[in-house]
Amino acid sequence: MSGKVLTTATVASCPHGGQASFTASQRAVTIDGSSALVATDTTTITGCSFMIGNTPSPCTTVQWQGPATRVTAGGTAVLLETSTGLCMSAASSPQGSLQISTVQSKVTAK
Repeated sequence: MSGKVLTTATVASCPHGGQASFTASQRAVTIDGSSALVATDTTTITGCSFMIGNTPSPCTTVQWQGPATRVTAGGTAVLLETSTGLCMSAASSPQGSLQISTVQSKVTAK
């Protein structure tokens, strides 16, 4: 499936309101001055207030699925707005999908 390429300027949050930040492992491919994200890049979540009962269980990282099948940056598949980012707790429990709200509009990949 095709979609816009995600970059370090992408705005996203966990289902509980925590904000995502992206760390790109490659800098060779940029779009509007922001590095394109690849499947192995690190995505962290801060500010998640999710609780299980009375125990805090915030989203802390994102595990990506469904990167591009035909486009790479630095030899690794780029992430797309159609890729699924699964928000994970510190205990590696899945807690819902990353919600992407803003993405660049110039480059689409498949």
